[in-house]
Amino acid sequence: MLRDDRIPGDQLRETASELRDRWPTGADADFEDAIEFHESLPASKRFADVLESADRPLLQPRAGVPRLDDQIELLVHLETEGGADLLPTTIDSYTRDNEYEKAAEGLAEARESGNDTLNGFPAVNHGVDACRELIQSVDAPVEVRHGTPDARLLAIVTLAGGFQSFEGGPISYNIPYTKEHDLEETIEHWQFVDRLCGAYTERGVRINREPFGPLTGTLVPPAIAIAVMIVEGLLAATQGVRSLTLGYGQVGNVVQDVAALRALRELGEEYLPDDAVVTTVFHEWMGGFPPDEARASGVIGLGGATAALARPDKVITKSPQEFQGVPTREANAAGLRTTRQLIDMMVEQEILIDGIDEEQNLIERTARSLVESVVSHGDGDVARGTVAAFDSGALDVPFAPSDSAAAAVLPARDDDGRVRILEWGDLAVPDETKEIHEARLDERARTEGRSRSFRMVADDVDAISDGKLIGRPTPSDGGGPGDGVDTRGGESDAD
Repeated sequence: MLRDDRIPGDQLRETASELRDRWPTGADADFEDAIEFHESLPASKRFADVLESADRPLLQPRAGVPRLDDQIELLVHLETEGGADLLPTTIDSYTRDNEYEKAAEGLAEARESGNDTLNGFPAVNHGVDACRELIQSVDAPVEVRHGTPDARLLAIVTLAGGFQSFEGGPISYNIPYTKEHDLEETIEHWQFVDRLCGAYTERGVRINREPFGPLTGTLVPPAIAIAVMIVEGLLAATQGVRSLTLGYGQVGNVVQDVAALRALRELGEEYLPDDAVVTTVFHEWMGGFPPDEARASGVIGLGGATAALARPDKVITKSPQEFQGVPTREANAAGLRTTRQLIDMMVEQEILIDGIDEEQNLIERTARSLVESVVSHGDGDVARGTVAAFDSGALDVPFAPSDSAAAAVLPARDDDGRVRILEWGDLAVPDETKEIHEARLDERARTEGRSRSFRMVADDVDAISDGKLIGRPTPSDGGGPGDGVDTRGGESDAD
């Protein structure tokens, strides 16, 4: 039965042995040899130490291509031309689905054709030695970034290969990413990943763990994202993880984003064990980007300015080619430099903005109610409580494809562009909180001369890609009172 208990050492070793047999490269992942390799790395490649000792927000892009030489070349370019402080290796989709045979076919085709036939780096297929070559070929620490519900073999291979940071979690890599993966099973799989990271930590190799904060990446209310981060952090800490980077995805309103990042740090330090080092990561806008690269750079600039005000420990950058899909390495480096320019200019200034404390207080109260609901649903057991809370709708994520989530929560922006909750489902928050959200959405409805409705949601989803923050109706839209569909009482065009 699922429990939030630390996996015993003999069970960890037995499961690891079974997993290594799933693909030939698993046989090379020897734990003792891996410890020796990690200990041979210079201090500049020890991810947790570099991140936790930084005196300014560190920058990290996303990047992954199938061939080893190309991945090395890409990371070297991002480090030297983009000024990346931390480097990624983004994993391909076949590996994320544990389809290693298909990944092998894609890698063989990539090697033969010279084309990027996979959308990332198939680390399991490359194996331990190739991962070590990658780690040794760059100066900065490197993180595994992926999207894998069952990341156990990927963790075994990449950690043995010298990676010292591993992204993801049982909620953040299930609820926003997949439809049919069972949440209880996913938690069990990630308990193994976290216990493996904990085992390295106990041997003096601190593996940094980073739950994926943006979740579905579209208008996620900050309190929901923060609650998920706290829950995943607690689950990881049980298994011995002691370096935790809690994530948050930009929503675009500067006051709300700064307040959310401050709340994330405060609540992380409040809920997680004293011997766990808590850092934060800010993801630049994860929604749709303008097709025009100049306008896209403006979106990136807003992210950089927000980071300068909020001072997260790390920023995940975007490129001006986000609309096109996978950016060129030059565009990726440009996004890094744009962000660095904004941060470095603004951190030298004292900028005071009204309203942050009030918003932070609202976010913290809401997030606490969600976390406490998880604890209550599990009678003190966070693992069981997570499953029960999602099953009841007490914890929910908007636009989630997973069958394990109700996806009954709908967000919309208020008159100031802050993300509020339009439809609550059964989310476990006090009535007082609901009244605040509803009042602020009513203000927007009055400003725009229309009802609170799903139409607001749809307009807001597209707003930034259309060059705005708030999806306000225009005369050409036929905007006016009653133009929206009231999802509380009738049909909607959500489908």
